[in-house]
Amino acid sequence: MYIVSACLLGVCCRYDGKSSYDGRLIELAAHGKAVPVCPEQLGGCTTPREPCEIIGGDGADVLDGKCRIVSKNGEDMTERFIKGAEETLKLAKVYGAEKAVLKARSPSCGFGGIYDGTFTGKVTAGNGVTAELLIRNGIEVFSDESAEVVLKQADEADL
Repeated sequence: MYIVSACLLGVCCRYDGKSSYDGRLIELAAHGKAVPVCPEQLGGCTTPREPCEIIGGDGADVLDGKCRIVSKNGEDMTERFIKGAEETLKLAKVYGAEKAVLKARSPSCGFGGIYDGTFTGKVTAGNGVTAELLIRNGIEVFSDESAEVVLKQADEADL
């Protein structure tokens, strides 16, 4: 079972009210192998919403209380993002998910690279809050940018 960012499956839950539909991942859902989640909505964020970024660190730092997640208009969104990550982890455990495919660069879902906190589109190394929490709990995380790896593994396991 896979946790998949809901926006990748066509759910309009991104900060701008749009999706990031990735047709490659629909096969997982069609075979009942994907649990769509939007950590930001699970944490109580509205859709649409102001864009948010991690200021002064990454998801690990947020979870460790070393930095915050702030919206572009300056609102502290840290607690909502942490709650969303925790709710996503609960769902992963309920469904027995061992892997996750998450949206690249997001302050929640980014894996390996996230926006750098300047709201300029620059990317820095690190994981989003949800990606980091899943990793800390033994769930293998992939970015949607490497979805072909996930699909190959799923295909080899006969979906």
